[in-house]
Amino acid sequence: MQSQKWQLSLQTLSLVVGFMCWVIISSLMPKIKMDISLTANQVALVTAIPVILGSILRIFLGYWTNRFGARSMFFLSFLMLIFPVLYLSKADSFSDLIIGGLVLGMGGAVFSIGVTSLPKYYPKERHGFVNGIYGAGNIGTAVTSFTAPVLANALGWHNTIRLFLVPVILFAILNFLFGDRKEQKVNNPLIGQIKSVYKNEKLWFLSLFYFISFGSFVAFTVYLPNFLVTNFNLTTVDAGLRTAGFITLATILRPIGGWLADKYNPFKILLVVFTGLTFAGVLLSFSPTIKLYTIGCLIVAICAGIGNGTIFKLVPYYFSKQAGITNGIVSAMGGLGGFFPPLVLTMVFGITGQYAIGFMSLAMFSLASFVIVVWMYFLEKLDMETKILENVGQSMMVTNTHGIIEKVNHAFTKVTGYSAEEAVGHNPNILQSGKHDQHFYQKMWGSIREQGYWQGEIWNKRKNGEVYLEWLTISEVKNDAGEVKYYIGLFSDISKQQC
Repeated sequence: MQSQKWQLSLQTLSLVVGFMCWVIISSLMPKIKMDISLTANQVALVTAIPVILGSILRIFLGYWTNRFGARSMFFLSFLMLIFPVLYLSKADSFSDLIIGGLVLGMGGAVFSIGVTSLPKYYPKERHGFVNGIYGAGNIGTAVTSFTAPVLANALGWHNTIRLFLVPVILFAILNFLFGDRKEQKVNNPLIGQIKSVYKNEKLWFLSLFYFISFGSFVAFTVYLPNFLVTNFNLTTVDAGLRTAGFITLATILRPIGGWLADKYNPFKILLVVFTGLTFAGVLLSFSPTIKLYTIGCLIVAICAGIGNGTIFKLVPYYFSKQAGITNGIVSAMGGLGGFFPPLVLTMVFGITGQYAIGFMSLAMFSLASFVIVVWMYFLEKLDMETKILENVGQSMMVTNTHGIIEKVNHAFTKVTGYSAEEAVGHNPNILQSGKHDQHFYQKMWGSIREQGYWQGEIWNKRKNGEVYLEWLTISEVKNDAGEVKYYIGLFSDISKQQC
């Protein structure tokens, strides 16, 4: 238990530092533009570029964490972060910002380390909350958004960036000294793990959901400081405070989203999340005032925070054996979700002179996700019902109205010897023993048509030719219009009871 708490604390604080570094450029962009001449498109590219490496590396960091452990991956990641922080502290051109920003993406990539490592220390029913607590480490973006502009006013933006070397080096040392050297390792080939998950549609649905929820969080985090200064003429400190408020709200709600997903059906929570994001996208499309824009941003923060926590409850639920690579892919898609919106918004503004179409795209993607969640919710219920039927103790056989077998369960195979592949598509007469005449079956179906069911003893024959006595119940299955669509037969072998 002590190891659990210590690793959760250490890895969450490590994520805080990683995310602090990840948004250095976007938080200081108003100050950077005063010294380095940048076009609107260049600003959008520079603020979005750290997301590229941060997104791609999440796939590999998730896999490597399973193989080498969180201690090694956090330590090496922070060593790598020293370079871009030093490089950016001396930047004086657009190309310097691109190069430094690309490697700075490592700060965002470390997210995959904790979501892969920490579930190993906790039972499944707590995975949502634990990953939510860890995910709250993205409060680091709020720390930078709030403090960096203030420090830049006093020290200059170059010296402000240099200060970030202190937490980076400190947490490299802390992870080296106190990281768990005995963490459970999984050494499966990378290609094999990718092949085992890439055909599963749930992986790509979860990736889409995280692309929208976390992508919205990242996009607003990197975009708001410059956007608020440029379009609403706010001061850099005021814009930083508002951005920090957005980040803080989303961050606080992330573990709450994980807790809700542990306690309630996560699909119902996602329905509310995507409804809120759809509304927010429409509202932001028609927000000419700072008041309406603030309301829209707050709705995005609430929904994105809860959604981020909920989605990472579902990842280990569906992919417990491939958690590393799956966490990496889903979190990478979330990072890419933060890369494209700033570029799209800037491009749309350059063409149309407004941002409405860009924000409307958030509404459209969220609405599409809402539809997919509805489908997944009912599919999950159907899958559960199917699993229940497949695993009941009684043998089960479902036929259509033409007398063709459409489904059987495991108990059916155990009693009759016929596998599902051998039985489905055939008539139940493959089980007839020859001990009953035509009158017996006519009387049976007459009872079914008149009363809706029949039950009694019947002699049937197994695949190996053995005749046995069973207790059989056949019932009609009707739709809402009262039409018979299926017949379901439940039976048990009672041969031994007759001995």
